[in-house]
Order: sequence, then C-alpha cells, then structure tokens
Amino acid sequence: MNLILFGPPGAGKGTQAKRLVEERGMIQLSTGDMLRAAIASGSELGLTCKGIIDRGELVPDEVVIALIESRLDEAEACGGAIFDGFPRTLAQAKALDVLLAGRGKQVDRVIRLRVDEAALLDRITQRFADMGRSDDNPESFKVRLKAYADQTAPLIPYYEGQGKLAEVDGMGSVEAVARAIAQAIDNR
Repeated sequence: MNLILFGPPGAGKGTQAKRLVEERGMIQLSTGDMLRAAIASGSELGLTCKGIIDRGELVPDEVVIALIESRLDEAEACGGAIFDGFPRTLAQAKALDVLLAGRGKQVDRVIRLRVDEAALLDRITQRFADMGRSDDNPESFKVRLKAYADQTAPLIPYYEGQGKLAEVDGMGSVEAVARAIAQAIDNR
C-alpha cells in the first residue's frame, strides 16, 4: 500500500507517519527528513537546499523526486510507502503517479489532515522553541503556509477525483487522529 499524508506544515504528518511505521511496518518517505539529512551532510546539494528551505521556499521537483525514487525499492520490500510531505505540487503528484505506474504500483490512499491555521502557528512556535529547526521559525512558517495554500492545496481535487482522498480531523489528540487514519485506511 502506498499512502500519502497530506496537510499543511505542522499538521502532524510526521507524528502520524511514525505511528504507521510502527504499527504497519511501512517505510516513511519524509522529504523533510531526507532534505534535513542532505543539509546535515554539508554536501553542495544540502547547502543549496538549506538556503531554499530557510527562505520558506519549496525545493525543486527534480531534487525531491530523485530523493523519493532512491527509496522506493526499500518501501516496496516493506509493503509500501507513507509519503510525508510529498507530493507538494500537481507536477509532483503526476510525476509520482508515473513513477509508481512504471513499477506496477499506485497511490492507494490520501489522508488529508484538516487543521486550524492559528493552532498550527502555535504548534510551530513551540516546535521552534523546543527543537530550533530553522524551517520552523514563525516567519518561515507563514511563507510555507502560503506556499501550501497556493501550490499544495490544489492536490485536494486531484486526489478526490481519483476517489483516493479521505479527510481526518487533525486537531484531536495524537491517539484520536491515529484511530481516524487507521479507519480511513482500512475502510477504503
């Protein structure tokens, strides 16, 4: 099964993906984690990505798609992938469809975490204070939220038209959201 967790920055996609990894044995393909690892490596790609991310912009599609493709064999061996933070644009969604179709696979389910934007700003401010992630400062967050609204939110009708979209209230407790996600996966 290939699953996309969809929602704005700070919606809890990473938290829920980690739970699904533990409970279902799937592989989490977090573009954010992959990009942070590239940055931590100090590579030229990492330094380029750091500048882009720190400005709150999205990393170019070809870089992100290559990162995803490099992990698909591992995901398939474990029964599927949880795409966390990808796709972010319609072009990425179409590229993912082509990439998976070439392997005889598809996106099976898209879970949209619906959240309140004001509450998200509080979450991000707290995460920045706790973890110091440069992409979590409140000013970068506002840019990322606008990028989500402009570029990523249009994916909702794309996946809805394919009959793959399920919506979950992302404002509940971690456990309540996890239960709702499990139900959306199992009742497709």
